[in-house]
Amino acid sequence: MSFLPATANDLPNGLNPANAGRERPALTAILAGVVPGLVLVAMITSVAYSARGFSGLTLFSPMILAVVVGMIYSNVLGMPAHAKAGIAFSQKRLLRFAIVLLGFQLTLGQVAGIGFGGVGIVAATLGATFLFTATLGRLIGVDRKLAQLIAAGTSICGASAIVATNIVTDARDEDVTYAVAAITLFGTVAMLGFPLLAPVFGLDQHAFGLWAGASIHEVAQVIGAGFQNGTLAGETATVAKLTRVAMLAPMVIALGLTARRGNTDASGAKPPMPWFVAAFVAVVALNSLVAIPAQIHAAIALAAQVMLTMGLAAMGLQADVSELRSRGLRPLMLAFSAFLFIGCFSLMLVKLA
Repeated sequence: MSFLPATANDLPNGLNPANAGRERPALTAILAGVVPGLVLVAMITSVAYSARGFSGLTLFSPMILAVVVGMIYSNVLGMPAHAKAGIAFSQKRLLRFAIVLLGFQLTLGQVAGIGFGGVGIVAATLGATFLFTATLGRLIGVDRKLAQLIAAGTSICGASAIVATNIVTDARDEDVTYAVAAITLFGTVAMLGFPLLAPVFGLDQHAFGLWAGASIHEVAQVIGAGFQNGTLAGETATVAKLTRVAMLAPMVIALGLTARRGNTDASGAKPPMPWFVAAFVAVVALNSLVAIPAQIHAAIALAAQVMLTMGLAAMGLQADVSELRSRGLRPLMLAFSAFLFIGCFSLMLVKLA
């Protein structure tokens, strides 16, 4: 009796010479499908960074410009079918990893720097603004998912919070784009207007920094507004804002738990819990315990911004302008109302502190 295979066909697939050239490695196939879309997204990201050099566009972050450029490209030239896999990869994987990297911008010591009262003001403002926006959205007939995105963008940290929240809310790309546009509009108004109001309300540098950090939408907008009123105001505003960013984790976890309880599809599957939130918290802890050189911090911050920009460029590519128009003015009025609420509510707490 022979223990050798009688023919090559009796060999396992991996050892059969007849199959050796027939099976492409899965990783190579995946990369081949992803690369065209990644290249397109990278080109749009480059255009967004370059556009900031034009007069009048320096007020806008590359993330916002990337959304606009992506929308113009897809709605004028159309979306290439072979680029869809890479665009989806940028919108999901890159964005989640970028949010994890945001944890390197915060330490627990920085949070402690604004004091217990400052943390309380930030937390109370965040919670009240989110609940106000979500409730008002329901009352005026704004889609629940879109209202949650606007609530997250206003109460936490602008576009980054919208992206993170959408991972558990799973809204349409047009809703994400609408929310980012609305938050950018009113965040820019706050960045330009709030410094002018500091003397009107009798705010010193610390109080103004706390107000700006607790109420203005984007990190870059907070920094821009804070340092207009002095170094102490800028530093306080930055720390207060990063404290809000840290609160992104519990907020997304809470939304994820709500989605898992209430949104089970026909197959019985539930929305996945966002793993990136746990990774974000772990990175903040690591950044608090380990001294990381400033050069590495700067490189990580740049990488996070570039990946966030690429992810938002991908969202712009998938946004249909006609769909945005169909949302009407109600979501814009909701974003405006949320902007007024967070500004007034946080100012009241700062004055009472």
